[in-house]
Amino acid sequence: MFDKPLSTKELAFIALFVALNIVSAYIAIPLPFTESPIALQPLIVNLVGLLLLPRSAFMVYVVYLLLGAIGLPVFTNGTGGLGKLLGPTGGYIFGFGVSAVVMAWLRGKTYSFARYSAVAIIIGMPIVYFLGVLQLHLILQLPWEKAVLIGVLPFIPLDIVKCLIAAYLAKPLTRIMNGRY
Repeated sequence: MFDKPLSTKELAFIALFVALNIVSAYIAIPLPFTESPIALQPLIVNLVGLLLLPRSAFMVYVVYLLLGAIGLPVFTNGTGGLGKLLGPTGGYIFGFGVSAVVMAWLRGKTYSFARYSAVAIIIGMPIVYFLGVLQLHLILQLPWEKAVLIGVLPFIPLDIVKCLIAAYLAKPLTRIMNGRY
Protein backbone atom coordinates (compact mmCIF):
# COMPACT_ATOMS: atom_id res chain seq x y z
CA MET A 1 0.00 0.00 0.00
CA PHE A 2 2.85 2.39 0.82
CA ASP A 3 5.41 1.28 -1.75
CA LYS A 4 6.16 4.89 -2.73
CA PRO A 5 6.06 8.17 -0.81
CA LEU A 6 2.87 10.23 -0.77
CA SER A 7 2.93 12.97 -3.39
CA THR A 8 2.17 16.59 -2.61
CA LYS A 9 -1.14 16.19 -4.43
CA GLU A 10 -2.08 13.13 -2.35
CA LEU A 11 -1.17 14.96 0.87
CA ALA A 12 -3.32 17.93 -0.19
CA PHE A 13 -6.32 15.67 -0.87
CA ILE A 14 -5.78 13.84 2.42
CA ALA A 15 -5.80 17.18 4.27
CA LEU A 16 -8.86 18.36 2.34
CA PHE A 17 -10.85 15.23 3.12
CA VAL A 18 -9.82 15.27 6.79
CA ALA A 19 -11.17 18.83 6.93
CA LEU A 20 -14.37 17.84 5.12
CA ASN A 21 -14.86 14.97 7.59
CA ILE A 22 -14.54 17.36 10.50
CA VAL A 23 -16.97 19.89 9.02
CA SER A 24 -19.47 17.18 8.09
CA ALA A 25 -19.38 15.81 11.64
CA TYR A 26 -20.63 19.17 12.88
CA ILE A 27 -23.62 18.98 10.56
CA ALA A 28 -25.61 16.59 12.71
CA ILE A 29 -29.14 16.31 14.08
CA PRO A 30 -29.49 14.44 17.39
CA LEU A 31 -32.26 11.90 17.65
CA PRO A 32 -34.03 11.40 20.99
CA PHE A 33 -34.17 7.60 20.78
CA THR A 34 -30.52 6.83 19.92
CA GLU A 35 -26.95 7.78 20.70
CA SER A 36 -26.26 8.25 16.98
CA PRO A 37 -27.24 11.50 15.27
CA ILE A 38 -28.20 11.98 11.65
CA ALA A 39 -25.02 13.47 10.18
CA LEU A 40 -23.62 14.59 6.84
CA GLN A 41 -20.49 12.53 7.48
CA PRO A 42 -21.56 9.39 5.54
CA LEU A 43 -21.62 11.51 2.38
CA ILE A 44 -17.97 12.47 2.91
CA VAL A 45 -17.02 8.90 3.84
CA ASN A 46 -18.48 7.74 0.54
CA LEU A 47 -16.66 10.47 -1.38
CA VAL A 48 -13.37 9.46 0.24
CA GLY A 49 -13.95 5.85 -0.78
CA LEU A 50 -15.06 6.72 -4.30
CA LEU A 51 -12.43 9.37 -5.08
CA LEU A 52 -9.19 8.50 -3.31
CA LEU A 53 -6.73 5.67 -3.61
CA PRO A 54 -6.94 3.10 -0.80
CA ARG A 55 -3.77 4.39 0.88
CA SER A 56 -5.02 7.97 0.80
CA ALA A 57 -8.41 6.91 2.18
CA PHE A 58 -6.58 5.03 4.93
CA MET A 59 -4.49 8.10 5.77
CA VAL A 60 -7.57 10.35 5.90
CA TYR A 61 -9.05 8.21 8.65
CA VAL A 62 -5.78 7.63 10.51
CA VAL A 63 -5.33 11.41 10.77
CA TYR A 64 -9.00 11.94 11.63
CA LEU A 65 -8.94 9.28 14.36
CA LEU A 66 -5.69 10.60 15.82
CA LEU A 67 -7.02 14.16 15.92
CA GLY A 68 -10.12 12.96 17.72
CA ALA A 69 -8.23 10.59 20.02
CA ILE A 70 -6.04 13.42 21.36
CA GLY A 71 -9.18 15.32 22.27
CA LEU A 72 -9.73 17.74 19.41
CA PRO A 73 -13.46 18.29 18.80
CA VAL A 74 -13.61 16.60 15.40
CA PHE A 75 -16.37 14.04 15.97
CA THR A 76 -20.13 14.59 15.75
CA ASN A 77 -21.46 17.59 17.59
CA GLY A 78 -17.96 18.84 18.39
CA THR A 79 -16.85 15.94 20.55
CA GLY A 80 -13.43 14.31 20.80
CA GLY A 81 -11.29 12.12 22.99
CA LEU A 82 -10.76 8.43 23.60
CA GLY A 83 -14.03 8.31 25.52
CA LYS A 84 -15.91 9.06 22.29
CA LEU A 85 -13.96 6.45 20.33
CA LEU A 86 -14.47 3.82 23.00
CA GLY A 87 -18.04 4.87 23.79
CA PRO A 88 -21.32 3.64 22.31
CA THR A 89 -20.95 5.38 18.93
CA GLY A 90 -17.22 4.85 18.43
CA GLY A 91 -17.84 1.85 16.19
CA TYR A 92 -19.33 4.12 13.56
CA ILE A 93 -16.20 6.27 13.59
CA PHE A 94 -13.97 3.23 13.09
CA GLY A 95 -16.44 1.95 10.49
CA PHE A 96 -16.03 5.12 8.44
CA GLY A 97 -12.34 4.41 7.94
CA VAL A 98 -12.74 0.71 7.18
CA SER A 99 -15.62 1.45 4.82
CA ALA A 100 -13.73 4.14 2.87
CA VAL A 101 -10.68 1.94 2.36
CA VAL A 102 -12.72 -1.08 1.26
CA MET A 103 -14.76 1.07 -1.15
CA ALA A 104 -11.55 2.55 -2.60
CA TRP A 105 -10.31 -1.00 -3.31
CA LEU A 106 -13.57 -2.26 -4.80
CA ARG A 107 -14.95 0.65 -6.83
CA GLY A 108 -12.97 -0.15 -9.99
CA LYS A 109 -10.64 1.98 -12.08
CA THR A 110 -13.23 3.63 -14.30
CA TYR A 111 -16.32 5.55 -13.26
CA SER A 112 -19.68 3.82 -13.29
CA PHE A 113 -22.61 5.36 -11.42
CA ALA A 114 -24.22 1.94 -10.97
CA ARG A 115 -21.04 0.29 -9.66
CA TYR A 116 -20.11 3.24 -7.41
CA SER A 117 -23.65 3.31 -6.00
CA ALA A 118 -23.63 -0.44 -5.40
CA VAL A 119 -20.23 -0.37 -3.70
CA ALA A 120 -21.37 2.44 -1.39
CA ILE A 121 -24.83 1.04 -0.61
CA ILE A 122 -24.14 -2.70 -0.53
CA ILE A 123 -20.60 -2.72 0.89
CA GLY A 124 -19.64 0.65 2.36
CA MET A 125 -22.61 1.52 4.54
CA PRO A 126 -23.11 -2.04 5.86
CA ILE A 127 -19.50 -1.97 7.13
CA VAL A 128 -20.25 1.26 9.02
CA TYR A 129 -23.52 -0.17 10.35
CA PHE A 130 -21.93 -3.46 11.43
CA LEU A 131 -19.10 -1.86 13.39
CA GLY A 132 -21.44 0.77 14.82
CA VAL A 133 -24.03 -1.76 15.99
CA LEU A 134 -21.33 -4.05 17.34
CA GLN A 135 -20.00 -1.30 19.61
CA LEU A 136 -23.52 -0.16 20.59
CA HIS A 137 -24.31 -3.75 21.54
CA LEU A 138 -21.11 -4.25 23.51
CA ILE A 139 -20.96 -0.91 25.34
CA LEU A 140 -24.64 -0.41 26.12
CA GLN A 141 -25.32 -4.14 26.57
CA LEU A 142 -28.25 -3.86 24.16
CA PRO A 143 -29.85 -6.90 22.58
CA TRP A 144 -28.88 -7.17 18.91
CA GLU A 145 -32.42 -6.38 17.76
CA LYS A 146 -32.53 -3.14 19.78
CA ALA A 147 -29.04 -2.13 18.62
CA VAL A 148 -30.10 -2.56 14.98
CA LEU A 149 -33.42 -0.82 15.63
CA ILE A 150 -31.80 2.32 17.03
CA GLY A 151 -28.42 2.16 15.30
CA VAL A 152 -29.25 1.23 11.71
CA LEU A 153 -32.90 1.28 10.67
CA PRO A 154 -33.56 5.03 11.17
CA PHE A 155 -30.53 5.91 9.04
CA ILE A 156 -30.89 3.63 6.01
CA PRO A 157 -33.12 5.82 3.78
CA LEU A 158 -31.06 9.01 4.13
CA ASP A 159 -27.77 7.11 3.95
CA ILE A 160 -28.87 5.56 0.63
CA VAL A 161 -29.52 9.08 -0.66
CA LYS A 162 -26.03 10.14 0.55
CA CYS A 163 -24.51 7.15 -1.25
CA LEU A 164 -26.28 8.06 -4.48
CA ILE A 165 -25.22 11.71 -4.20
CA ALA A 166 -21.60 10.65 -3.60
CA ALA A 167 -21.70 8.29 -6.60
CA TYR A 168 -23.12 11.08 -8.76
CA LEU A 169 -20.56 13.66 -7.56
CA ALA A 170 -17.65 11.26 -8.04
CA LYS A 171 -17.55 11.76 -11.81
CA PRO A 172 -17.20 15.57 -11.91
CA LEU A 173 -15.01 15.60 -8.81
CA THR A 174 -12.64 13.06 -10.36
CA ARG A 175 -12.29 15.39 -13.34
CA ILE A 176 -11.63 18.34 -11.06
CA MET A 177 -9.04 16.31 -9.19
CA ASN A 178 -7.42 15.43 -12.57
CA GLY A 179 -8.07 11.75 -12.25
CA ARG A 180 -6.72 9.48 -9.56
CA TYR A 181 -3.12 10.53 -9.00
